[in-house]
Amino acid sequence: MTVHPRITKAVVTGPFQVALDFTDGSRGIVDLAPLIGGRGGVFQVLQDQAYFATVAVDPEAGTLVWPNGVDLDPDMLYEAAHESPVGGPRS
Repeated sequence: MTVHPRITKAVVTGPFQVALDFTDGSRGIVDLAPLIGGRGGVFQVLQDQAYFATVAVDPEAGTLVWPNGVDLDPDMLYEAAHESPVGGPRS
């Protein structure tokens, strides 16, 4: 498995969408709706937009985390961000 650069900054930009900055200077927007929409368990609370907006970056793991302990695979987030039209090096 390829290890990608890690997340340095996350900003919620819309319902279930997060703009991400990475350690390699690239950035992208990820739509997390397909991942968390309709799921139960620890993901259930993320369906509330106010709770979703409490997302933070874990500085050690370099990935997204929420107060209830949910974290997401940083490699999956990097790949998803670079499929978006804003992915790529910062200018």
